[in-house]
Amino acid sequence: MRHYKFHKERLRSSGLRPTKQRLAICKILFDRKETFHFTIEELKKIAEKNISLATLYNTVHAFKKSGYLKEISLKNKKTFFDTNTKNHHHFYDEELSKLIDIKNENISLNNLPEAPYGKKIKDVEILIRVANNNQKQKK
Repeated sequence: MRHYKFHKERLRSSGLRPTKQRLAICKILFDRKETFHFTIEELKKIAEKNISLATLYNTVHAFKKSGYLKEISLKNKKTFFDTNTKNHHHFYDEELSKLIDIKNENISLNNLPEAPYGKKIKDVEILIRVANNNQKQKK
Protein backbone atom coordinates (compact mmCIF):
# COMPACT_ATOMS: atom_id res chain seq x y z
CA MET A 1 0.00 0.00 0.00
CA ARG A 2 2.92 2.33 0.72
CA HIS A 3 4.16 1.95 -2.87
CA TYR A 4 0.71 2.82 -4.21
CA LYS A 5 0.77 6.14 -2.34
CA PHE A 6 4.37 6.76 -3.41
CA HIS A 7 3.48 6.12 -7.07
CA LYS A 8 0.44 8.39 -6.91
CA GLU A 9 2.57 11.22 -5.50
CA ARG A 10 5.24 10.67 -8.15
CA LEU A 11 2.63 10.83 -10.92
CA ARG A 12 0.99 13.96 -9.53
CA SER A 13 4.33 15.73 -9.09
CA SER A 14 5.00 14.94 -12.77
CA GLY A 15 1.73 16.59 -13.79
CA LEU A 16 -0.10 13.32 -14.46
CA ARG A 17 -3.34 11.91 -13.08
CA PRO A 18 -2.73 8.58 -11.30
CA THR A 19 -4.75 6.30 -13.60
CA LYS A 20 -4.69 2.50 -13.40
CA GLN A 21 -2.43 2.33 -16.48
CA ARG A 22 0.04 4.91 -15.15
CA LEU A 23 0.18 3.20 -11.77
CA ALA A 24 1.01 -0.05 -13.60
CA ILE A 25 3.84 1.76 -15.40
CA CYS A 26 5.15 3.05 -12.04
CA LYS A 27 5.16 -0.47 -10.67
CA ILE A 28 7.21 -1.71 -13.63
CA LEU A 29 9.70 1.15 -13.39
CA PHE A 30 10.14 1.75 -9.69
CA ASP A 31 9.25 -1.46 -7.81
CA ARG A 32 12.70 -2.96 -8.43
CA LYS A 33 15.76 -3.54 -6.32
CA GLU A 34 18.14 -2.90 -9.23
CA THR A 35 18.47 -0.06 -11.69
CA PHE A 36 16.23 -0.53 -14.72
CA HIS A 37 17.52 0.43 -18.19
CA PHE A 38 14.87 0.27 -20.90
CA THR A 39 13.67 1.55 -24.23
CA ILE A 40 10.04 2.47 -24.82
CA GLU A 41 9.74 -0.61 -27.06
CA GLU A 42 11.04 -2.87 -24.26
CA LEU A 43 8.67 -1.25 -21.79
CA LYS A 44 5.76 -1.89 -24.17
CA LYS A 45 6.60 -5.63 -24.20
CA ILE A 46 6.54 -5.74 -20.38
CA ALA A 47 3.49 -3.51 -19.88
CA GLU A 48 -0.08 -4.66 -19.80
CA LYS A 49 -1.77 -5.03 -23.17
CA ASN A 50 -4.31 -2.29 -22.38
CA ILE A 51 -1.63 0.41 -21.95
CA SER A 52 -1.28 2.40 -25.15
CA LEU A 53 2.05 3.38 -26.64
CA ALA A 54 1.04 7.04 -26.27
CA THR A 55 0.46 6.57 -22.52
CA LEU A 56 3.87 4.92 -22.19
CA TYR A 57 5.62 7.74 -24.08
CA ASN A 58 3.79 10.50 -22.22
CA THR A 59 4.38 8.94 -18.79
CA VAL A 60 8.07 8.19 -19.39
CA HIS A 61 8.75 11.68 -20.77
CA ALA A 62 6.86 13.33 -17.89
CA PHE A 63 9.01 11.31 -15.44
CA LYS A 64 12.15 12.35 -17.34
CA LYS A 65 11.13 16.01 -17.26
CA SER A 66 10.47 15.74 -13.50
CA GLY A 67 13.87 14.13 -12.85
CA TYR A 68 12.66 10.60 -12.04
CA LEU A 69 14.27 9.07 -15.14
CA LYS A 70 17.47 9.79 -17.04
CA GLU A 71 17.55 9.65 -20.84
CA ILE A 72 20.56 8.10 -22.56
CA SER A 73 20.66 8.59 -26.34
CA LEU A 74 23.02 6.53 -28.45
CA LYS A 75 24.42 7.56 -31.82
CA ASN A 76 22.53 4.79 -33.59
CA LYS A 77 19.29 6.58 -32.70
CA LYS A 78 18.40 4.21 -29.86
CA THR A 79 17.21 5.90 -26.67
CA PHE A 80 17.34 4.26 -23.27
CA PHE A 81 15.86 5.47 -20.01
CA ASP A 82 17.43 4.78 -16.63
CA THR A 83 15.76 4.70 -13.22
CA ASN A 84 19.09 5.64 -11.62
CA THR A 85 19.18 9.41 -12.08
CA LYS A 86 22.49 9.93 -10.26
CA ASN A 87 25.56 10.75 -12.32
CA HIS A 88 27.09 7.43 -13.38
CA HIS A 89 28.66 5.60 -16.32
CA HIS A 90 27.69 2.66 -18.54
CA PHE A 91 28.91 -0.18 -20.68
CA TYR A 92 26.77 -0.66 -23.78
CA ASP A 93 26.69 -4.25 -25.04
CA GLU A 94 26.12 -3.87 -28.78
CA GLU A 95 25.13 -7.51 -29.39
CA LEU A 96 22.57 -7.59 -26.58
CA SER A 97 21.53 -3.94 -26.96
CA LYS A 98 21.86 -3.57 -23.21
CA LEU A 99 23.19 -0.93 -20.81
CA ILE A 100 25.21 -2.04 -17.78
CA ASP A 101 26.11 0.32 -14.94
CA ILE A 102 29.75 1.04 -14.15
CA LYS A 103 30.49 2.00 -10.58
CA ASN A 104 31.83 5.54 -10.30
CA GLU A 105 34.81 4.38 -8.27
CA ASN A 106 35.90 2.24 -11.26
CA ILE A 107 36.37 5.34 -13.46
CA SER A 108 39.14 7.89 -13.14
CA LEU A 109 38.85 11.18 -15.01
CA ASN A 110 41.95 13.29 -15.48
CA ASN A 111 42.76 16.34 -17.58
CA LEU A 112 39.28 17.40 -18.60
CA PRO A 113 39.39 20.20 -21.15
CA GLU A 114 38.16 23.64 -20.21
CA ALA A 115 34.59 24.31 -21.23
CA PRO A 116 34.08 26.68 -24.19
CA TYR A 117 33.93 30.37 -23.36
CA GLY A 118 30.73 31.24 -21.49
CA LYS A 119 29.96 27.60 -20.68
CA LYS A 120 30.53 25.33 -17.72
CA ILE A 121 30.76 21.56 -17.53
CA LYS A 122 27.42 20.31 -16.22
CA ASP A 123 28.39 16.65 -15.82
CA VAL A 124 30.48 13.93 -17.43
CA GLU A 125 29.10 10.54 -18.32
CA ILE A 126 31.14 7.85 -20.00
CA LEU A 127 29.61 5.24 -22.29
CA ILE A 128 31.92 2.35 -23.15
CA ARG A 129 30.74 0.20 -26.05
CA VAL A 130 31.59 -3.49 -25.71
CA ALA A 131 31.31 -6.39 -28.15
CA ASN A 132 32.13 -10.08 -28.07
CA ASN A 133 35.83 -10.67 -28.56
CA ASN A 134 35.17 -14.06 -30.25
CA GLN A 135 38.02 -15.65 -28.34
CA LYS A 136 37.75 -18.85 -26.38
CA GLN A 137 38.24 -18.46 -22.66
CA LYS A 138 41.52 -19.81 -21.28
CA LYS A 139 41.22 -22.79 -18.98
